[in-house]
Amino acid sequence: MNDFARFRFLLLPTIGMVLVLAYFLANVEIQIEGAAGWAAKLPTWRIPPNWWLNLIWGGREMTGYHAWIFPSIALFFHFPLVFFGRWGWRLEARLLGCILLFWIAEDFLWFILNPAFGLARFTPADVPWHVHWWGSVPADYWVFLILATIMFTVSCIDPRRVRNLTGIK
Repeated sequence: MNDFARFRFLLLPTIGMVLVLAYFLANVEIQIEGAAGWAAKLPTWRIPPNWWLNLIWGGREMTGYHAWIFPSIALFFHFPLVFFGRWGWRLEARLLGCILLFWIAEDFLWFILNPAFGLARFTPADVPWHVHWWGSVPADYWVFLILATIMFTVSCIDPRRVRNLTGIK
């Protein structure tokens, strides 16, 4: 099996590992936040929702906790690329897809596993920090899932096929 075929073959185990990581962080956040989601009772700075945060942050307030946890996770996911000294567009696409999937899964698992919530309380009325909902889930989930699917698809495109289609050497 060549490197590219192996890379495509590893997509499902990679997704499985992302879900395991999301499970662990969801449990950590449950221990940190308890029933008060979106760091509501944590001693951290906050920027109230405004038009700019609505545009880039889904209408939620920005907290110091989230300002640090989001880039930390992105750096953790990028560490293997630095460690092995390898980078490429397909690797970056796969990695971005993993980060997007991670945040959907971690957030959803936080609700499912949290004794203060569960699936029954996964509603707009009980989850005010998810401001925008499309159907029965937060809009972020749909957007992230679509983007993750695009990133995973891009990561599986054979570079030889791209060169043949575009004429790029």
